[in-house]
Amino acid sequence: MEKSLLEIVESLNESTISVERKKELQQLVDFIRSQQRASKKIAFNFVCTHNSRRSQFAQFWATVMGHYFGIEVGCFSGGVEITACNERVIHCLKQQGFEVQLKPNGDNPIYEIRMKEIVLGNYFSKIYDDKSNPKQDFAAIMVCDHADQNCPFIPGATARIPLRYKDPKEFDNSPQEELKYYEKSIEIATELKYVFSSL
Repeated sequence: MEKSLLEIVESLNESTISVERKKELQQLVDFIRSQQRASKKIAFNFVCTHNSRRSQFAQFWATVMGHYFGIEVGCFSGGVEITACNERVIHCLKQQGFEVQLKPNGDNPIYEIRMKEIVLGNYFSKIYDDKSNPKQDFAAIMVCDHADQNCPFIPGATARIPLRYKDPKEFDNSPQEELKYYEKSIEIATELKYVFSSL
């Protein structure tokens, strides 16, 4: 049965987020509020090493929450090297009910993801300062340990917010692979729902 965006977002249970994690997420809430008070655009650049898994999930779900809560937000992602948006991430989002259109681009394909008439963006791997990403007045959200430690400075970022997630890559080619990618997608989606619902 095909789910709607409403059903998917409303199924996410924010009570699963710990008090400690909510304190970390509050940094993102505060950034959004400060931008709103200053009548400035809200933009995020989710950064991890390869821009292939966690940062792609985060960019996607932040885009979804912006649509759901009616908040205009620019959602971007990047890494410290170019690889490809991992096909397991795309498979997971398809399983969750989203439509994907593949746009061939060599070893780094571009995926347009939508739900019915809502286009939720194009997803591919890129460097964090790619020409398609914001150049100033954005929050750099570091979603992995390696990128957080090895990118001490993100040019143009108004805020740098560490929101680290464990990499589902460790379960690649294992019997748990599909489950672990699904759990990571839900974890990131739930936390971003909490952020947007706190505004």
